[in-house]
Amino acid sequence: MMSPPPLFTLNGVIKPFGGPAPLCIARFSFSSGDRVILSGLDALAAEMFMHILTGAALPERGRVEVFGCATDQISTDTEWLASLDRFGLVSNRAVLLEQSTIAQNLALPLTLSIDPMAADVRAAVERMAADVGLPSSRLDAPAGTMTPVERMRAHLARAIATNPDVVLLEHPTATLGGAGAAFGDTLRTLSDARRLAWFAISDDEAFARASGGRALRLNPSTGEMRAAGGFWRRWFTS
Repeated sequence: MMSPPPLFTLNGVIKPFGGPAPLCIARFSFSSGDRVILSGLDALAAEMFMHILTGAALPERGRVEVFGCATDQISTDTEWLASLDRFGLVSNRAVLLEQSTIAQNLALPLTLSIDPMAADVRAAVERMAADVGLPSSRLDAPAGTMTPVERMRAHLARAIATNPDVVLLEHPTATLGGAGAAFGDTLRTLSDARRLAWFAISDDEAFARASGGRALRLNPSTGEMRAAGGFWRRWFTS
């Protein structure tokens, strides 16, 4: 049986982004069902990696293919938005409507009719909230009252709302203090239940352990990705 084609690949990618050196990715391929944590990128490099991957930015050199199409061949806004819809994005950069309720924010990927909210949409919101560990008692509170942990769980719920091909997580636990392991455990449980593919950029070892993903580390000078060494390698190979 032939293996399915990769969801995305990056080959020979170089992209300046304002850091001390350009973002460099020698080769990376990600397939359906993969769960990967990549370490070694700071916040600015991680943001540019996500822009390159989603087609929001093009590499200066190299080739990026997503869902079988090179990003530099996406010629219209309609084509780009259709490609983007196949990703679920988890990032602190994502915008929430702070004065709207948590439930209304979770409903926005499903509908723009959030006040009042249809009964079937509310039921879907409550299922998503339960899946990501958001208590139902918080759903009618303003989004602006969320803790950092609740906020990241809300981003995760929005990311899975439309059943994307892959979820992208950009330093998801950077603001969570010591709650990285709990968030990783939620991601692992969710992934098992939904057969979810995901790719995370993170240097949080506790999150990585709990998530059950494959840990890689980027060498920024060569663009090579290898199995994470040191503590991570001891844990993942034990």
